[in-house]
Amino acid sequence: MAQQQNKRSFGWFPHPLLTVVLVLIWMLLLNAFTAGGLVMGLILGTVIPIITSNFWPERPRILAYHKALSFMLLVAYDVVVANIHVARLILFKPAGQLHTRWVTVPIDLKSSEAITLLAATITMTPGTVSSDLSADSRCLLVHCLDAPDPEQAVQQIKTRYEARIREIFE
Repeated sequence: MAQQQNKRSFGWFPHPLLTVVLVLIWMLLLNAFTAGGLVMGLILGTVIPIITSNFWPERPRILAYHKALSFMLLVAYDVVVANIHVARLILFKPAGQLHTRWVTVPIDLKSSEAITLLAATITMTPGTVSSDLSADSRCLLVHCLDAPDPEQAVQQIKTRYEARIREIFE
């Protein structure tokens, strides 16, 4: 019902940002600005979101956009630092001294978007890969390249990422 009201409020544009992105991508693909190209881009940018709107889930509610921005900056910083750390591990630490292990991270997040963001963040950060989500969505299986203390790895994921994601979505 909420999705139906959401669609009516935008009229012909159920996903206005998608419309704009599709028109821009179309114009970039053409590699030239023409009136006919713009008209075709506008047609595609209007028709594709209308046709696919029934397949889109309800939009997640973001409670704090400034926290979402700070989270993106944190993840970007962590990716850079983790790349350097993983490079050092691979180049200077013998393979036998790495503490590779699987850890199970209990999840307190409720929304599927928040859980997906957590799993994606873990995977984007070099040295860790989220591998499986339990059937009840309460635990995430994560492989760590070097985790001497598995409890510390779990706590770092929960405090550094999950707590911030909870502030953004829940």
